[in-house]
Amino acid sequence: MLTRRHIRVKVMQCIYALVQSKDDSLEKQQKFLKVSIENMYVLYLLVLSLLSELHQLADKHAKHASKKYVATEEDNFPDPKKFVNNKLLVQISSNQLLQKEISKRKLNNWYLNEEYVKIIHKEVVASDIYKAYMSNGKTGYENDKEVVLQLYKDIIAPNDKIYEYFEDDKLTWVDDVPIVNTFLVKRLRKAKDTSDEKFFLPSLLKDQQDMEFANDLLSKTLLNDAQWEEEIEGKTPNWDNDRIAEIDSIILKMAICELLNFSSIPERVTLNEYLEIAKEYSTPKSSIFVNGVLDKLAKEYKSTGRLQKIGRGLQ
Repeated sequence: MLTRRHIRVKVMQCIYALVQSKDDSLEKQQKFLKVSIENMYVLYLLVLSLLSELHQLADKHAKHASKKYVATEEDNFPDPKKFVNNKLLVQISSNQLLQKEISKRKLNNWYLNEEYVKIIHKEVVASDIYKAYMSNGKTGYENDKEVVLQLYKDIIAPNDKIYEYFEDDKLTWVDDVPIVNTFLVKRLRKAKDTSDEKFFLPSLLKDQQDMEFANDLLSKTLLNDAQWEEEIEGKTPNWDNDRIAEIDSIILKMAICELLNFSSIPERVTLNEYLEIAKEYSTPKSSIFVNGVLDKLAKEYKSTGRLQKIGRGLQ
C-alpha cells in the first residue's frame, strides 16, 4: 500500500515534528514514525468503511421509501433499488474481514458521527452521476464499479466536511488523505466480482524491509545531523543556513544520508524522489534549490569515491 516515497515523506514529517518540538529523543520519534505509518492504514479502513456506511444508509432510505404513499423521485427510476444492489458496494458492505478489522480496532467513527454519512448520501443522491446511473438501463459489475469510482472521485474524496473531520481527528492525516484517496481509487478500479475479501485489505507495507528502511533513514539522518549540516554548507555559498527553508534543510539531509548510507538504492532514484518531495511539500522554488545542491554533492561524491552503489537497488 505504501510506496518508498510515502515512507520518505513519513520520515520527513517525523524529523520536522522533532525540530518544531525541540525534542531530541530518537526513541520517541521512532514510535511516532511507527504510529504515523500505521495510522495511514486506519485512515484507509475508515474511508473504505464510509462506502459501506453509505450503502447501508441508502438501503435504509430505500426500505423507508417503499412504505410511503406519496411518490418520490426514486420511484421514477426503472429500478429504484439499483444503487442499493450495486455489486461493488454490496461486496464492500458485506465484507466480513473488513467488519472484523474495524471492530478489532474499535473504529466506530461513523456510528458516532453519522451526520457525515448523511451529508455524503445527500450529495450523492442529488448528483447528476447518481441520476444518470439510476436512469440508464445498464447493468453488471463493471457499470456498478464505474459509478462508485465517479462518485468517489467527484463527490466523496473532495468533500470539505470529510476532509476537515479527518484533519481534526489526526494532524498527520492532512498529508495522508490524498495518498489514501489515490490508493483506494486504484484498488477499486482493480476490483472484480470474483475478488475475495482479502483484496480490500492489502498489507500496509510490502515487506519488513520497508519498515527497516524507514527506521534506518530516520535514525541515520538524525544521528548524523551535524555531518549533513557541514555537507550542505559547502554547497550553498549564497545562502546562510538560517535562510534555508526548514523543510528544504530536512529534505537535503535525508537525501545526503540516503546517498551515502543506502548502497542498494540507485543515485538517480534518490535524487528524483527528493526532488518530487520538495516540489510537493516545500516552497515553489525549493525543487530548483534542492536539485542544484544535490546535483553538486552527487558529482563530488562520485569523483571522490564516497558514492558507493551496488546491485539494481530498490526504490
